[in-house]
Amino acid sequence: MDPRGDHGAVGTGGTRRAGGTGRAARHAGAPGRGGRDRTPVSGPQDGISELPFFVYGTLRPGEANHTRHLRGRTAAEEPAHWPGGLLYDGPGWPWALEPGPGGHASVSAGVTGTLVTAAPGRYRRLLADLDELEEYFGPGHPRNLYERTVREVTRADGTPVAAWVYLTAAGPAAGLRANGVPIPGGDWLTRHPR
Repeated sequence: MDPRGDHGAVGTGGTRRAGGTGRAARHAGAPGRGGRDRTPVSGPQDGISELPFFVYGTLRPGEANHTRHLRGRTAAEEPAHWPGGLLYDGPGWPWALEPGPGGHASVSAGVTGTLVTAAPGRYRRLLADLDELEEYFGPGHPRNLYERTVREVTRADGTPVAAWVYLTAAGPAAGLRANGVPIPGGDWLTRHPR
């Protein structure tokens, strides 16, 4: 089952047929820049401070997208947990979402990940790059695969912190709740060891 619904037709090679420049194209090894404006669609200019990012899949340390998108661009990376989330297995990467109607009642909430703080002077570019990777075009945009939202996550020492989390957009989330494969324990690395 492809949870992406109407958010972009995906061919068998994992690349988007409809001019994919985001996540699907980069997972297939394509360069994926496609001329898109790389200015963040929202962020510090909206009055929101430079929040850290909570990453839970291929952006975690040791994973391919960490090497491509985060290596050398972070000031800190630390274990964290998002207690309100669910994690589903996708075609090559995970999908995080909040519990909702039609979900798997047997899946316990909670997603394990890494809290990433951008290095000084790198925030805006990193935000734009992650928005592009996650195919986030702006709040509620119909082509979004993910929505960038602020959620409270918990550091390993129990301290809560507000962070950006890329949550599955509404269309794919409905498909996952109906037919997706939940990742028990909410940890991508235990489902897909390095």
